[in-house]
Amino acid sequence: MSITDEIADKLALATIEAAEILGDENLVAEVAKVIGASSTTTQEAFMTAYRVRVSQKRAEKFIAAQLAKGPKDPSRGRIELGSRQILNVSDEGDGH
Repeated sequence: MSITDEIADKLALATIEAAEILGDENLVAEVAKVIGASSTTTQEAFMTAYRVRVSQKRAEKFIAAQLAKGPKDPSRGRIELGSRQILNVSDEGDGH
């Protein structure tokens, strides 16, 4: 990852957190404008990092909502994501 990408990602994470705390959806545009005044390359990297991080959050919420519904086939109780197991709520007390 280049220094530009690293800086852009850190700024994107900070902006997302600040926007959530402040309840200000326009903050990202304002930060992008400030960045763009000095470096359009960093601005583009910031906007890309922001979109990727927001997309990640949306996808994680969607996956959690789908898992909360439970499996279509009740005999399937576990899903492997990398090295982590995700258990359905009904599986928590089964001793596995």
